[in-house]
Amino acid sequence: MTGGAGYIGSHACKALQRAGYRVVVFDNLSAGHREAVRYGVLVEGDTSDVNAVRRAIREHELSAVMHFAALLDVGESVREPLRYYRNNVTGTLSVLEAMAAESVTSFVFSSTCATYGEPRETPMAESHPQQPINAYGQTKLAVEQALPHAERAFGLHWVALRYFNASGADPDGEIGEDHSPEIHLIPRAIDAANGGAALQVFGDDYPTPDGTCLRDYIHVSDLASAHVRALEVLLEKKTSDAYNLGTGRPHSVKEVIETVERVVGRKVPWHLAPRRPGDPAELYAAPHKAQNALGWTPQFPELETIVRTAWQWHRTHPGGYGATAHT
Repeated sequence: MTGGAGYIGSHACKALQRAGYRVVVFDNLSAGHREAVRYGVLVEGDTSDVNAVRRAIREHELSAVMHFAALLDVGESVREPLRYYRNNVTGTLSVLEAMAAESVTSFVFSSTCATYGEPRETPMAESHPQQPINAYGQTKLAVEQALPHAERAFGLHWVALRYFNASGADPDGEIGEDHSPEIHLIPRAIDAANGGAALQVFGDDYPTPDGTCLRDYIHVSDLASAHVRALEVLLEKKTSDAYNLGTGRPHSVKEVIETVERVVGRKVPWHLAPRRPGDPAELYAAPHKAQNALGWTPQFPELETIVRTAWQWHRTHPGGYGATAHT
C-alpha cells in the first residue's frame, strides 16, 4: 500500500489486517507518520522510484496494490500545479510501471469527487461529466484515464474510488487525522473550539437552507471498509470500475459548527470570509452503485458520530501523533 502512513491509508491498513490480509506500507513519510503504521510493515521509499517499488513488490511477494500516495490540497494545487502533476500523475505511473514489470495486476486507486468539477446535478452519480476545475482533480482524472490503457496493455484490473469528504477517526482511538497545515473543516472547527484560530466560513449567501455550502461527510473507517470490499470484489471478479464513496447525506458548514459545539461542549469562534472561487453550493454523492456492487454500507453515517470520533482523537492527541494527552 502506497501512502499507508497517511490519514485514509492508515485506516485502510487496519481494516485490511482485520480482514486477514498481510499489509506492506510503502511511504516516504513526507506527509504521513511513522507512528500511524500500526498495521503492517513499513518500507520507506518514494513512488517516483520504479526500482524501489519493484523491490518492495518482489521482496514482500505482493499480489495487489492500493495507491493512496498523493498531494491533496486543492488550493495548493492551483498555486503549484507542476508539483501535483509530478507527484500525483508521474508517481502513479511509476507504480503502474513497477506493477507491470512484476506481473501484479490488481490495483485499487484513491480518487476523488474533485474529478467531477462543478456539479451539474446533485446527488452526483458516477456518470456525471468529469470536468475538474483545479489541478488536484485534474491529476486524479489523468490517472483514471490512464487505467483502461494499462488494462489493455498488461491486463491490469482496477477500481477507482471517488471520495467525498473524508472525516472522523478510528473509533478505537488508535489512529486519526494529523495534517500540517490542517485543511479540513471538522478538525479546524475542533481546534477553534479548543482555543485555536477562529474558523473561517467562506460565504453564507449560497442557495442552501442556511446559506453555507453543503458537503457529504464520509467516515474514514467507512472509506477503509470500502477499500477492503473493492479489493475482494476485484480479486474475485477481475472487473474494473469506478465508484463514489459518500453517504448521500449533505450537511452545511453551519451544521458542522453546531455539531462540534454540541460534542465538544464549547462554542466554535468563527468569522465570515468571502466565497472561495470554485466552491459549489452543494456537493454530495449518489452512493448506490458502490453499495450495490461492493455490498458496502457506511456504518458511521451520522454527522454527530463522525465528529465524536474526531473529537476523541484530537482530545487525546492534541499535537497529533507527536503528542498524546495523559488522562
